[in-house]
Amino acid sequence: MTKPQTSISLFQSLIPVIILVAILGFNVYVFGDNALSGSNQFALLLGGAVAAIIGFTKKISFEKMLANVASNIETTSGAILILLFVGALSGTWLISGIIPAMIYYGLEILSPSIFLPACVIICSIISVATGSSWTTTATVGIALIAIGGSLGFSLGMVAGAVISGAYFGDKLSPMSDTTNLAPAMAGTDLFTHIKYMLYTTVPSIVITIILFTIIGLMQSSKGNVDVSQMQEAITTTFDINGWLFLVPALVIFLIVKKTEPLIALFVGTMGGALLALVFQPDIVVKISGEEQMSFVAAYKGIINAISGPAGIDTSNAELVDLFKSKGMAGMLNTIWLILCAMTFGGFMEAIGALDKISSSLLKAAKSVFGLFASTVASCLALNLTASDQYLAIVVPGKMFKNAYKEKGLAPENLSRTLEDSGTVTSVLVPWNTCGAYQSNVLGVDTMAYIPYAFFNIISPFMTLFFAMFSIKIKMILDKK
Repeated sequence: MTKPQTSISLFQSLIPVIILVAILGFNVYVFGDNALSGSNQFALLLGGAVAAIIGFTKKISFEKMLANVASNIETTSGAILILLFVGALSGTWLISGIIPAMIYYGLEILSPSIFLPACVIICSIISVATGSSWTTTATVGIALIAIGGSLGFSLGMVAGAVISGAYFGDKLSPMSDTTNLAPAMAGTDLFTHIKYMLYTTVPSIVITIILFTIIGLMQSSKGNVDVSQMQEAITTTFDINGWLFLVPALVIFLIVKKTEPLIALFVGTMGGALLALVFQPDIVVKISGEEQMSFVAAYKGIINAISGPAGIDTSNAELVDLFKSKGMAGMLNTIWLILCAMTFGGFMEAIGALDKISSSLLKAAKSVFGLFASTVASCLALNLTASDQYLAIVVPGKMFKNAYKEKGLAPENLSRTLEDSGTVTSVLVPWNTCGAYQSNVLGVDTMAYIPYAFFNIISPFMTLFFAMFSIKIKMILDKK
């Protein structure tokens, strides 16, 4: 890593960050939900340009700064490949019927007497399967809101349950972009990150389910829950059977055996492709655009699903958006964001800005708890100011990476904290892209569901609780 030739002040170090946050905030004002389509990425490059200008004043050559950027980007090559394979896996798992089967059996547990906790569980299952909180709420979430209203439940309560479950999956699913982004920023691998998140995430979701169970028992409901039309639409489109769970079980087995993530995802992708050919040949042919099954049709159908996008029509309009996959193409925006973030971080490291900020934070955060608290506060601040959950992961991830290393903390501590405080709290901010989107899709005001988004509220406090009492705080030399 290139070291600056002249010392840099804390104020100078913060100039690129301040300008970046200002541009990001303006991007949200101008572009709204489309800010991630390019404007935020370019904002990171502009922030990097400001850092480079400061570097010139410190007599740091552009070649040295670019070398640092290249080194920075190189560290994310594994994460980028994983993202592409995650997109591929989501495509084959859709056309094979694996994801529809998870949704079908998830709807089986819906019961009026436990409607609210069932909402959490259903949305958790679907969000883990799809890796998207937005898709979950825009499909099954809308259906649950309608069902909850007919049963006499407060829409704020139902929305809180839906969002809690949806963000549980968004946070843990290997197919989620934020789940891939956080370890890429912190410097750890995907499955280590997911395993380490379980320590704080499982207690948070358990508490959430208990709270909704208590609330549900105190509420009086009316009518019956009927999801038969949705289930019928699934079984009409897909051949739903237990064999479809063999591939997810195999992937889980490989993860438990600490197989390399790329290998596990490749096996899952090819396994999904095989099941698609065995159980869903008609869908494969339709995705291929051919008239009948042949080697060419099979090949085209599988490759189209892997590369994306691919969609499957059903007789139920509520399921149309859920049965869409963007494939590898759907991961390109996140990869673009990572590359631009690494460019910004590379320039900041080259001029010594990140070291200066990190050292200042270490002085202010005398304890390990103080460092965790500073990370949580930074993620919350960026969700409030930059109004984007991705930037609430990217910017603190780059800023705090060296600080955690200086404290001897393993990078998964940082990646877990980024998700516990960056990913899940974005939906609690009305002007954040996540908050605005979920409120609009569910038709429930953000302030109405905030008191019931228990999982999202509990998560940052859970990570601080673990830090305060040194629970599962892994050190760099810890081999366990």
